[in-house]
Amino acid sequence: MNTDEPGGRIHSTDPFAVPDSSKSPVRRLRGRFAAPVTIWTTPGPSGLTVSSTLVADGDPGRILGLIDEESDFWDAASIAGRFAVIPLTPADRQLADRFAGLMPSPGGLFATGEWQRTDYGPVPAGVASWAGCRLESSRECGWALLVEGVIESMDFNGDAPPLVHYRGRYAQLTV
Repeated sequence: MNTDEPGGRIHSTDPFAVPDSSKSPVRRLRGRFAAPVTIWTTPGPSGLTVSSTLVADGDPGRILGLIDEESDFWDAASIAGRFAVIPLTPADRQLADRFAGLMPSPGGLFATGEWQRTDYGPVPAGVASWAGCRLESSRECGWALLVEGVIESMDFNGDAPPLVHYRGRYAQLTV
């Protein structure tokens, strides 16, 4: 391992990254928005890392997200009709990569770590917060599905800084 690189990595940049000049202008714009990193889980169990997530206040409150319609998560969520949304923290980078399919997950996505079963899907034990949602609707939106869920349950076990995705990398906010 080349320890001259920051963090002891072999490369200081992603050798597979698409150069900005080859990206669509919309993708470049999206990269300039900081996005929360979450995982969405559903009974089955199945899960997916989602950084296109929005919470809409109201009565009832709602969660919206852009989901890959070819994902195992979407197959399971559309059958179950419910899902859990878990905001991640800087300590959860490997979890985010595993659920995004960027890191191996021998034994399956839920084989590592402790998970608590809920009616909405598995939730990592000890997370600071999560929401249980009922699937309300979905429609095509760009190259994804815009999924809308009604928030039926929320659990707050503390406060932790969020993990965010910005310009193709994870970042953390100092609060």
